[in-house]
This record gives sequence, C-alpha cells and structure tokens, in this order.
Amino acid sequence: MQLEIERKFLVKKNWPRIGRRKTIRQGYLSTDKNRTVRVRLENERGLITIKGMPEGLSRPEFEYTIPGEDAAYLLDHLCRQPVIEKTRYIIDYEGRVWEIDEFHGDNQGLIIAEIELGEVSAEVPLPDWIGEEVTGDPRFYNANLIGHPYKEW
Repeated sequence: MQLEIERKFLVKKNWPRIGRRKTIRQGYLSTDKNRTVRVRLENERGLITIKGMPEGLSRPEFEYTIPGEDAAYLLDHLCRQPVIEKTRYIIDYEGRVWEIDEFHGDNQGLIIAEIELGEVSAEVPLPDWIGEEVTGDPRFYNANLIGHPYKEW
C-alpha cells in the first residue's frame, strides 16, 4: 500500500504548456464516499486504482497496471459515464514534479495542478502560474466531476 499525499491548485490562464504530455481517459467503477475504484488509460497503458477515504492531505492508494485493451473495455462498458478526458502535462519546477490536468469535454475550461509530497508538512515552492488551493474541496475530485461537470457550475 502506498500513502498518497497531494495538494491541488487551480491554474492561472498564463501557465506554460510545456513538459511531457499524456492523454488520459479515466472512469470510475465505484465512487463510494469511503473508497473509489478508478480505471485509467494513459496513452496505451491501463491502470486500476483503489483509493481510500482522505484524511487531511493523505489517503491510502493501491495502483496496478492492467492491459490497455482491458482498461478501454472497462471505460466504455462498465464505468460510470461520461468518462473524464484530459491532457496531463508533467512539469519540473524547483526540484518538484507538477502534474497539470487540462480537462476536455464536459469539464472543458478546468485546469488543475497537483503535486505529490513525501510528507504532509513538506514545503512547496509555488510557480507564479499557480492559483487558489483546492485541496480537499470535493467539487474538484475527478470522481465528482462525472456527476457534476465543470460546465454546470
């Protein structure tokens, strides 16, 4: 088991679309308040992830690689619809790795930056393109964006 410790921020309009990119489709087999079961297709790589209930900035996480074809089937036939579609940019900034998700479809216009930490109290230098912190705000959980997409806010 891994303990996920992450912070989330909105991204300002002037952010640099640089870094490595991934195309991501993800959906949910379960969005129970105590756990989520996520299926993701990153380019051609399939993943299944089980996350426990958040406690502050952290929560238990179990992630496993699955065949891309299996992930695609699960996304198209068994996951709640619509699935999340986004482009992820991976940017190195002052020794830290930022993941910036630019959402598409029903969540077009939403851009969120995430940073994973080794410990809850870790100091994080913020790039000037980082906006308001939304860590812990359930509106910004990917699992909630399926039922309450950004275009409806």
